[in-house]
Amino acid sequence: MLLSDGRFDIVLETERLVIRPLKTQDYKNWLNEFENRQPSQHRHDEGKVDMSECTFEWFVKLVDNHQELALTDIAHVFGVFKKEDGTHLGMVDFSTLARGDFQWGRIGYTIHNQYWRKGYGKEAVKGALNIAFEHLAFHRIEAHINLDNTASMNLAESVGMGLECVRKGFIYENEEWTDHLVYYINSK
Repeated sequence: MLLSDGRFDIVLETERLVIRPLKTQDYKNWLNEFENRQPSQHRHDEGKVDMSECTFEWFVKLVDNHQELALTDIAHVFGVFKKEDGTHLGMVDFSTLARGDFQWGRIGYTIHNQYWRKGYGKEAVKGALNIAFEHLAFHRIEAHINLDNTASMNLAESVGMGLECVRKGFIYENEEWTDHLVYYINSK
């Protein structure tokens, strides 16, 4: 949905969450929750991150970049916030893989580790999938998951995504081509 000022804005509320694009007013909240992350819990958890370069000016550019990506349908990035107090819990994003006869995208998700094991990830991804199918007109969404990322596999399965295959040498990370599980869900 385009606002009168030309900015892209989709807002979805679930029982406990608000899922929407970041706004410049989110800076302090966003920064605070990154700074309050716990140490890494496993290999796929960044844990604490050096935020020293993330000034307000840097954040404004990030928000503008997210807007440009959405307006050009390259990617759609959403912040996940607690409905009761606006706390920034994490992010969900969609990358457009193909349009036309495919309407195919990829989902990525992260919840700050200080908020794990409270159901926020499942609630956020379920809500975001609604956005993908109802507002962004995707037909198929995939999650590309490392073979040993059990938490992400469990999350994908909990929202109704099915395991399709293992793609060999699929993503270049840590200076090597790695295999990934492909989970998928199609629109109803």
